[in-house]
This record gives sequence, C-alpha cells and structure tokens, in this order.
Amino acid sequence: MKILQHSIIFLTMFLALSCDQEKKEETTEKTSIPADTIPNLAPDIPGGNSYAQVDISPMDMSYFPVDYPKIKMANSSAAQPLARVVYSRPHLQRRRLFAGILKYDEPWRLGANESTEIELFKEATIQGKKVKAGRYIMYCIPHQDAWTIIFNNNIDTWGLKQDPAKDVERFRVPATSGNPPLEYFTIVFEKTNTGADLIIGWDDVLVKMPMSF
Repeated sequence: MKILQHSIIFLTMFLALSCDQEKKEETTEKTSIPADTIPNLAPDIPGGNSYAQVDISPMDMSYFPVDYPKIKMANSSAAQPLARVVYSRPHLQRRRLFAGILKYDEPWRLGANESTEIELFKEATIQGKKVKAGRYIMYCIPHQDAWTIIFNNNIDTWGLKQDPAKDVERFRVPATSGNPPLEYFTIVFEKTNTGADLIIGWDDVLVKMPMSF
C-alpha cells in the first residue's frame, strides 16, 4: 500500500514539473526578440554611436524667417528664406565667457568645430554696406563694449584658423553684458520692421546686428 502511495506522489510531482517546464518554454518563446531587431550598442562605444563620437557641441541651424522649414511644410509655394546660419553650440560647463573661454581683442570662430556659416538668399544691407547673396563664414573679434563681426569667403573650413585675406566685410556691433545668462552659445534671427536682427548671445553677453533685405 505504501509503495502505491509513493508511486502516486512521485507521478503527481513529475506531471507538475513537466507542466511547469512547458509553461516556461512557452513564455520564453513568446517573449523572444525577433531576429531582425537591432541590438543595443555596446556600452564601450564612445558616445553610444558606432560611426562617430557624439559631439558635446551639437550643430544647429537658424533661419529667417524664423522656423522657415515649418512655413514651407505648411505652404509648399512659400518664397525662399532670406538668410540662414549654421553653427555648432559650445556651452559654458561652469566657466565664464571672458574668464576661461574668450579673450578680448582676439579672433574667435563664433561657435565650435566647423566654421560658422551664414547664407544670404537675397542681398542684405548691414550698417549701410550691401552684402551680395551667397555663402560666407562668420567669425568675430570680441571687444569689451563691441564685437567686430566678419564675413569671409573661405567657406567649408575648420573654424580655428581664419584667413583675413578672404574677408568680405567687417561690422563693429555694440555688445551688452548683464543679460540673462545663456549656457549654450546661441545665434538666432529676430524680426524687425526693416528685416531682422542677427542675435549672438552667450553667458550674459548679447550682440545684435541689424540686417535689412
């Protein structure tokens, strides 16, 4: 009798274990990752990108009219933009602009990485000077109360070394300090009655260069 009881208990346990194993296999099969799913990048890849290291100074683009691509998306027949700036955004990282990054009276590339570029789709007038439509790089010489903004023909270059022999125009533009601080270097257009102000800001320094079209 005892042998029969032990056999029944053993058989019951065996069946229970078998059912549990089948359930586990079924669950594993349902949750398995499809073969064509892209796996996560290995943690040792710099910046989490297998093709290029992620830049801490990301590239940005500002249009005038502001948000022009959205305007064109809403109206495919919209007139072409008037101007565009492409630049990379360095950030302060707990530094002050003129106490660790820039020096007065020394040229600066107005951003990071590649030369900052402005494209005029139409002739513009800046401080009474006419600037033809076209692509230019921009750099500057910051002074304590003004910045000299320079348009240059040496396009598609790295920004650290400018070639003054290819300067097209120079504009001395007032600079103010004590403004609300900006962690990231910023270039944007702001609409005015005659065109736009090209606004350049970083830390508490702000420069506005009026442009008319």
